[in-house]
Amino acid sequence: MTPAPERRDVLVIGGGPAGAATSYWLAEAGHDVVFVEKKVFPRVKTCGDGLTPRAVHQLDEMGLSEPLTRFHRYNGLRAMAHGMSLELAWPQHPVFPDYGYVVRRCDLDTMVAEHAVKAGATLLQGTEAVRPLLRDGLVTGAVVKDKESGLTREIRARYVVIADGANSRFGRALGTNRNRGYPQGMAIRGYFASPLSDTPWIESALDVRDRKGNSLPGYGWIFPLGDGEINVGIGLLSTFQDFKSVNTTHILEEFVATAPEHWGISADTATSVPTGGRLPMGGSVEPKVGPTWIVVGDAAGSINPFNGEGIDYAYETGQMAAGLLDDALRSGDGMALQRYPAMLNDEYGLYFKVARLFAQVIGQPALMSELTRVGMHSRTLMDWVLRIMANLLRPDELGPAEAVYRTVAQLAKVIPESAAA
Repeated sequence: MTPAPERRDVLVIGGGPAGAATSYWLAEAGHDVVFVEKKVFPRVKTCGDGLTPRAVHQLDEMGLSEPLTRFHRYNGLRAMAHGMSLELAWPQHPVFPDYGYVVRRCDLDTMVAEHAVKAGATLLQGTEAVRPLLRDGLVTGAVVKDKESGLTREIRARYVVIADGANSRFGRALGTNRNRGYPQGMAIRGYFASPLSDTPWIESALDVRDRKGNSLPGYGWIFPLGDGEINVGIGLLSTFQDFKSVNTTHILEEFVATAPEHWGISADTATSVPTGGRLPMGGSVEPKVGPTWIVVGDAAGSINPFNGEGIDYAYETGQMAAGLLDDALRSGDGMALQRYPAMLNDEYGLYFKVARLFAQVIGQPALMSELTRVGMHSRTLMDWVLRIMANLLRPDELGPAEAVYRTVAQLAKVIPESAAA
């Protein structure tokens, strides 16, 4: 016997940062929301595990400040390039804190999902949304499959949120597509035992070289977890000329072999097999909304091309979507969802365009090498760069970093979109 379909206010596809945040805010507003996650928490996700001040602020807003204190807190970024290093503290900001955390995604996503459940959301783990339900051309829910039993059933909802990550199979089934002219990221990471697991700095290598001293594409990161291990990874953008032929596993091996001695790592200290993936960036996925559905987080391409950070934007877009859905449910007017593209454009449009233009620059290794060489000789300049790349510009005053960014942004406004893609 086929079970009767469930009926909810909102069905959220995905239990990661965007899906869990959307579910939390909807439940907090009193709505009947269910979110489905195809894996079972805690589950491993490929990620750098670093939370910037923007992400920490979002978790604070959700009431998770105290649980976060169990994890490793750090003060800022140590930039490494051309034999030099600069320790750059997170800047003071009227909204965002001046610290971040490094939290394994298996712990972070479990914490936020459980928090959404405590707020009143229903979580179905080990449950995959296999296809959308349509009626009169409108999305009315999804057929979901319990992966353990193999049984399927229908969940009907007034609205559906697509939060199934970078590959977004459910989104593609509804016609979402990535603009292939926009930059895409590629990253790989692994875990290593290290004596400096509790250092208060995350580290970024802006000048990656192999054991023979040859320059390699991309940048490297080392994020301390505070539990005896560090997250070590390599990231690069599709604007690099030979992007498709790059062997990221090889670059990671070379990066580990040439990492600063203070980390005490080698192939022998690895505690996991490296895993990688591709990252849609700069708002590259369209459309982001339909009459009864809305796309959030990585599924919407909401990843910062400046630094590959996506967790904060997943939380932020989830909160935006939840607010619009709350309006739609209370008013009975689904047109509230149609404000979403304009909200995204107001919040990220110009910033992401500037970032996409920057991605064209750093795709040229010789130019990037020279820029980092100049930058590493000026702490002031690198402080400005950190503030811009982490999207931590102050709204309340015009400092040097804000002035530089505004000048670049004004130029970006008149540059054709094709040049930024």
